[in-house]
Amino acid sequence: MKISDLYSMDVYSDAGQYLGEVRDAIVDLEKGEVIRILMEEWRTADREEVKRMLQQKSVLFKNVKNVGDVVLVSATALNQRTPESAASQEVTELSARR
Repeated sequence: MKISDLYSMDVYSDAGQYLGEVRDAIVDLEKGEVIRILMEEWRTADREEVKRMLQQKSVLFKNVKNVGDVVLVSATALNQRTPESAASQEVTELSARR
């Protein structure tokens, strides 16, 4: 599956909660793997907005359980959202890669 196939797919938790639609992804080009899927586009967002998105509108790709007609993610992982300090560190790393 290509990453572009994920775009516009609905994202649900395995508990049946609708989380949004895949709008963007963060890819580690060095490792060649998807790190996160985002339910909002982040290209034009400022630092604080990106931090909010990482905390509230994204899921780690490692928490994706299945991709079929929808993207299914672990509900347990949603309860372990990215803490603000980790989101700040991730924003710093993303900024350095731009």
